[in-house]
Amino acid sequence: MPAALSELVGPEHGTVRLPLHLAWSGLTTFDLDQPRLRMSYYRIVLAEGQHDDLVRFLNRGLLVSLWPTLRTLISRDVREVWEHSFGELAHSAQAAA
Repeated sequence: MPAALSELVGPEHGTVRLPLHLAWSGLTTFDLDQPRLRMSYYRIVLAEGQHDDLVRFLNRGLLVSLWPTLRTLISRDVREVWEHSFGELAHSAQAAA
């Protein structure tokens, strides 16, 4: 886990190719300007990523804006860890409810 959401400096737009240790099954290239592909990309990185992957491939602004929907598409364990670690995510989920 990053120490702060501000460490998440990944791309906001464009096409990103995830390494095989993250996207080992299926699609490896994602157009972040396509909403479905962007959501799939975030699901994969959250589920499979280690610290360096998280800070390299996730973007703070996108994560916060996607979180109310994204949190329903990831495992309960991942959701709880992220919301416990970052109150901003828990608050964005409550505000969207």
